Amino acid sequence: MSWVDAGNAAELSETTPLTVELDGIALVVVRCGNDLYAVEDRCTHDGEPLEGAEVESCQIICPRHGARFCLRTGEALTPPAYEPLRTYAAREENGRILLEQPD
Repeated sequence: MSWVDAGNAAELSETTPLTVELDGIALVVVRCGNDLYAVEDRCTHDGEPLEGAEVESCQIICPRHGARFCLRTGEALTPPAYEPLRTYAAREENGRILLEQPD
């Protein structure tokens, strides 16, 4: 398993997601307590980016239709989304965001 440096962890907060790119895939990285979570930056309801999304209680909320997704599992929690977000392993090390390189 290899990890890729995706930026400064100080840029993350529990309410503001950070958009990064990994192997041509746009991801959203969010801090929930001491943990980092990364999900694909694409609402499964309409396929549009989650740009401008709010984060609340380790859930990311689509800014267009209010669909909520669990950041831990990617699970769609409310309509109009029913399909989960793809998740990626994320961690913080020495003040940096590290994302697991997909195979």
